[in-house]
Amino acid sequence: MINGNFKTNYEDEIKIFQTTFVKFWLVILFVGLIIFPLVADRYFIYLCNLCGIAIIGALGLNILTGYTGQISLGHAGFLAIGGYTSAILSTKLGIPFWLAMPLSGIMAAMAGMIVAIPSLRLKGLYIAITTFAFGFIVDHLIIHWESMTNGPSGITAPRPSLGVFVFDSDKSYYFIIIVMVILATGFARNLFRSRVGRALIAIRDRDIAAEIIGINLTKYKIQAFSISSFYAGIAGSLMAHYFDVITFENFTLMLSIQYLAMIIVGGVGSILGSIYGAIFITLLPELIRLLTDLFRQEYPSLTTRFADLKSVTFGLIIIIFLIFGPKGLYGVWRDIKVYWKNWPFTY
Repeated sequence: MINGNFKTNYEDEIKIFQTTFVKFWLVILFVGLIIFPLVADRYFIYLCNLCGIAIIGALGLNILTGYTGQISLGHAGFLAIGGYTSAILSTKLGIPFWLAMPLSGIMAAMAGMIVAIPSLRLKGLYIAITTFAFGFIVDHLIIHWESMTNGPSGITAPRPSLGVFVFDSDKSYYFIIIVMVILATGFARNLFRSRVGRALIAIRDRDIAAEIIGINLTKYKIQAFSISSFYAGIAGSLMAHYFDVITFENFTLMLSIQYLAMIIVGGVGSILGSIYGAIFITLLPELIRLLTDLFRQEYPSLTTRFADLKSVTFGLIIIIFLIFGPKGLYGVWRDIKVYWKNWPFTY
């Protein structure tokens, strides 16, 4: 008797929707995503929008760090390039959001290709320091190029419009973000079913062996940086037009650390892990804020120390997951699923 989901050819193995069960729950998920803004409170829609933007950025970082093995501490810099490019194109050149958003992704991808060139011969900590320095360069340009970025005052990004309809509410903007999340997730999922994706994984696992079998390390590392940066640029554009006004303070080193925490907590080298980690890390500050409000009267200093408390919590969570859950939330979910699938047997 056949028991299990067996594959007899490679095409079945790489299918995105492999079983009817998966297709059914995906339909339920899509229906739920459509219904959610119609029944949810504005605050929860706002949180969902933040999670959606974070998911796109986390997917981009996981492509570079999780799947290619290139550690980046400058992800906030690419988000800043995308956000400022989109805002400048919209306000100073009058280009509509629907064109400014992909152009901001392309601009960030070009910056990623430039950063990739000096990083080709670097690994580990050295490449992390290179991207770390890039983030500071972007901050310096934003602050001092006042004729273009308005300096520390920030720049205003108008809300998108379609004809006479303006996406000026959390509910309407939600649908733009959800569509972009679906497109970004679908592309990332398909990327690692392709020749490029398999080459990136080979470089991550053993770059010398990958080069021996004919993989062009220079080509694919530059592609990884450009794809990752494109994702960040799109996320930055969505962020700029959602927050209305952005400044350099929106794209600090702390933001890069948050995105790194997302893929560590969610699961390095996992599409679903990027989603889980982005949701977890985005909602974590709200949970901390809720707890500080709850104990405000007993410990009034917690309110003024919120930023410090958030930074400490991020650090502790990263350490805890690295020690006790290196596979991240996706690994935990996979282990639970395998356990119940095999229950009551232990093999």
